[in-house]
Amino acid sequence: MGNEEVNNQCDNTCSLFFMNSEHSVRQSMEPSMRNKADVLHEFQVSFFAMSRLVTFPWSSLERELENDKSSELILDILKQTCLHPLCQKHPPSIKYRRLFVTELIRRHESAELEPLDELYEALGQVVGAKEGTNCYKTYLLPCGDAVSLSESVAVISEGTTGLVTWEAGLYLAEWAMDNQQAFTDRVVLELGSGVGLTGITVCRSCSPSRVCVEQLDWDTVTEQQLTEIGANTVIAADVVYDPDIIGCLVKLLSRLLSCSSPPGPPDILISSTLRNLGTYNSFKHQLESAGISHKVITEPVRHVFPYNRGSAIELIKLHF
Repeated sequence: MGNEEVNNQCDNTCSLFFMNSEHSVRQSMEPSMRNKADVLHEFQVSFFAMSRLVTFPWSSLERELENDKSSELILDILKQTCLHPLCQKHPPSIKYRRLFVTELIRRHESAELEPLDELYEALGQVVGAKEGTNCYKTYLLPCGDAVSLSESVAVISEGTTGLVTWEAGLYLAEWAMDNQQAFTDRVVLELGSGVGLTGITVCRSCSPSRVCVEQLDWDTVTEQQLTEIGANTVIAADVVYDPDIIGCLVKLLSRLLSCSSPPGPPDILISSTLRNLGTYNSFKHQLESAGISHKVITEPVRHVFPYNRGSAIELIKLHF
């Protein structure tokens, strides 16, 4: 399994600049279609992404344990999560691992299976251990690679929200893997890349030829810089949350659409979680005032990453 570690402490002025090509996607199984291998895979994917424990396929696990009165599946889950080499190298938070192993023990004991020493040894490793300021979330990609991101254990750290992965970025990454044509043989500029999941996922899935991370100040970036980048596709996720930065963001987007090279203006895709409709509507109003139109992209995406699908996320494409 390939792995990419990123410890990016950038805020929305940091951008990821890359080029890429192919993609592939694995679609999650429906609950009724899960077999033992599917359950094991879903536990692994959810554990490394630090998904909420209630979203794990516990009911499927219980059914498997009822059919096979052994601890084999529990041990396999432990080996593919807490005991996996990836967990040793890029571990989720200590609190998360403690809660996960505790719940796994509870399910194991409820099934009245033979004691499993490895479970209690795993719990012993995290009980009383000191939590750091950062932990790792790892996202397993359909191509077989993994992206491990060093994230803050707090939602807001060092005065910025740029140290965690947000749902709109996960959604945009899934859309990108489903829409190779928007990125193949193109120069792609990601605005506000934060810890970098969206761009890195596209790069990992699409075999990029080169990657460059730059500090790109939205207020002071020059026409020459934008011309030198020569972006054909521009992407951004969860950058429309602060009313104070909307003005400079819209100004930058306008300049990007104007500063085009053949065959024309870049495709600009903005993915947003709709938390504050007032702020989001203000963004759209300022786009309109700048002469920028938008189209909402409603096509479904295949589910690759575990995250809250109930959140309202909107993906729009901009054009003059």
